[in-house]
Amino acid sequence: MDNQVSELDKIRHPLITIEKPKKQKILVVDDEQDNLDLLYRTFRRDFDVLKADSGMSALQVLATQGEVAVIISDQRMPQMKGTEFLRQTVPQFPDTVRIILTGFTDIGDLVEAINTGQVYKYMTKPWNPEELKAVVQQAAQSYDLLKQRTEELQRAHAQMALLSVLVQVTQESTRLETTLNSIVRAFAENFAVDGCVVQLVESSTLIANRGTYSTTGQVENWLAQDPLTNEAIASKQMQVSLNVPDDKRLTGVTHYSANGIQAHLIIPITYRQEVLAVLSLQWQKPHTLREDELKLLDLSTQLMAIALRAVL
Repeated sequence: MDNQVSELDKIRHPLITIEKPKKQKILVVDDEQDNLDLLYRTFRRDFDVLKADSGMSALQVLATQGEVAVIISDQRMPQMKGTEFLRQTVPQFPDTVRIILTGFTDIGDLVEAINTGQVYKYMTKPWNPEELKAVVQQAAQSYDLLKQRTEELQRAHAQMALLSVLVQVTQESTRLETTLNSIVRAFAENFAVDGCVVQLVESSTLIANRGTYSTTGQVENWLAQDPLTNEAIASKQMQVSLNVPDDKRLTGVTHYSANGIQAHLIIPITYRQEVLAVLSLQWQKPHTLREDELKLLDLSTQLMAIALRAVL
């Protein structure tokens, strides 16, 4: 894997798009336009601020825009109180952090909302802008930390599932078609790809008429004309293009645009220096790879090579 990482490091700069961190989205809800405008002005530099003038319109905003990091809602609004609106957001957006602004003493609603986890904090009106900004920054950090831990757990679960499938097919030595289909599904699910293909290789040449398996069923065999595939087989090293439109190696290679592929990872599956197959992971957007994904790929392809050797 050390060789593969160093190869990736050599090509990382021109191929990976470094995206600027996006502003977190927050939603501010108040039926008084002056308050709504003030909240917007308070947070617009640090956040992508969405606005709504009622609980119902806020629910429509969430339905359209999706999850936000923080919701700041007034409590006393016509038709729907703030606590009722926030309660309705919990099932679909459990990770969102909720803050209530209240200008009156309605302790019962607030205590219930806080105790049931629907509200992170409440602040009285008129609020201190700097104090509110500090509370929202802390809420946004809490949201980030929760999402990070959730994603880490999900990744760990998916990685264990992938390794479990590969160990199983290695031990069972089932039919070639069953083995390859299981491998394709496992890789596709773990790496969230738009296309995953395994194609067998004999004497350093892709087999044209058999041994091609894909997440979308039988696919057009374009890997044989792909420069990355040919280089992967020749060098026995993983080849990566994580931003195809900016990759000069692939200028004029039409099958990428024809298949909507903007990122491609091609790995030779090698057993005792013999290339048995290639694994192609394809995305329809520019992509990045984490260090843990590279390590997982290394271990997974070793297991894949053992499984293929047993059924070929």
